[in-house]
Amino acid sequence: MAKKFYITTTLPYVNAEPHIGFALEMVQADVLARYWKLQGADIVFNTGTDEHGLKIYQKAVEAGKNPQKYCDEYAAKFENLKKALNLSYTHFIRTTDKHHLEAAQEFWRRCQKNGYIYRKHYKVKYCIGCELKKTESELINNRCPLHPEQQLEIIEEENYFFKFSSFQKKLLKLYDENLEFVVPSFRLKEIRNFVAKGLEDFSISRLKSKMPWGVDVPDDSKHVMYVWFDALVNYISTLGWPNDEKKFKEFWPGIQVAGKDNLRQQSAMWQAMLMAAELPTSKQIMIHGFITSDGKKMSKSLRNVVDPYELVKKYGVDAVRYYLLREIPPFEDGDYSDIRMQEVYDADLANELGNLVSRITNLGEEDGIDGDTIGKTPEKNTKERLDKLIESYQFSEALNYIWALVKQLNKKLDEYAPWKKTKDVRGNFLKQTLNDIYNVGSFLRPFLPETAEKIMNAASGKIRKVAPLFPRI
Repeated sequence: MAKKFYITTTLPYVNAEPHIGFALEMVQADVLARYWKLQGADIVFNTGTDEHGLKIYQKAVEAGKNPQKYCDEYAAKFENLKKALNLSYTHFIRTTDKHHLEAAQEFWRRCQKNGYIYRKHYKVKYCIGCELKKTESELINNRCPLHPEQQLEIIEEENYFFKFSSFQKKLLKLYDENLEFVVPSFRLKEIRNFVAKGLEDFSISRLKSKMPWGVDVPDDSKHVMYVWFDALVNYISTLGWPNDEKKFKEFWPGIQVAGKDNLRQQSAMWQAMLMAAELPTSKQIMIHGFITSDGKKMSKSLRNVVDPYELVKKYGVDAVRYYLLREIPPFEDGDYSDIRMQEVYDADLANELGNLVSRITNLGEEDGIDGDTIGKTPEKNTKERLDKLIESYQFSEALNYIWALVKQLNKKLDEYAPWKKTKDVRGNFLKQTLNDIYNVGSFLRPFLPETAEKIMNAASGKIRKVAPLFPRI
């Protein structure tokens, strides 16, 4: 029986256009999904859109649109990333889907039945950008440091609360017994420190009269669910929970990919909620950093937000995937610049990889080398090394390793200079080098799927007169 592998991204809010930061998360998750599929695993790869909450409601009102219509328009822009970035996801869930609404309500009922939901009156400072309450210690000049341009909301009402405080010991035990539960390790240490300081119960509902755009609280039509409580349930509702228990048990728990601003929600809040509903916690959570633009935080007001659609239009999908995976560290913050993108495109892709493939495959065609006669067998240690890097989310290091092979092949080709030798002398050299190039293509399949297929087809003779993989721009 094939191994089951489940991976999910977070769900972006549909209050703005897709940006390169979310593209990074999607591409990282896609590498893992493609990699495990190549190992023969049965894959569920989930993404989607988070469509409830005050932030989205206010944006819809500002646009003079019905919230559902507003969400429909923006959800399509995120779903179109599948083609733009050549993503292999199998599930695209929207938190306005009928099944998700029903699953969120059932999840609430289970938490309530187990005694982890209660009502109380409260007053709090609230950041709409984060959709989270903020304590004084988290603020700078009475503003959220992540959204300094937005004024904090003051919420004062009677809400339902989740007994987050009940899960401190259980969460610490989870972290201590699973030292790779959150990767990288410094993020696990960060969330452990947060939990160790003590947890406060948090509000999980809003008055419908003030904020009508949300999932109805079961048996209380005056309240809708807090957006985080509703949205996090997508990770299991997409698997058919609670109706399809068979599929749920086959694929859950899974691996989650999330940005560092989601650390608290994904690795503490969500895990406590799962415990409250008596469901298994996640398998592992990979936390990535942010992308700046020329060293500055991306912001619409600064007009430096990088549009992944525009990048793909100019450079092509695999060039964008390559930049995100090799130039942006998997766990730390990284930077995007147009100058560096052009440098990477010209040096790594057009020159080192593209020219290598063109030179050797054209010689192979000229000599009439049968693709079936090349070995196509990767060196065992090389494959094992790459497998280990991918499975530990070291995407940049994996591509560095592959590019070291590309550089070696270019050097080997220049030193031997097969174009200076006769056909009968250079035959074995070309066969071996075609085999090496075929293997480079094979190694690139999770990262640059279109390019990998072209390389493998060219090296094996399935395609003649290979067009430049990365034409000069």
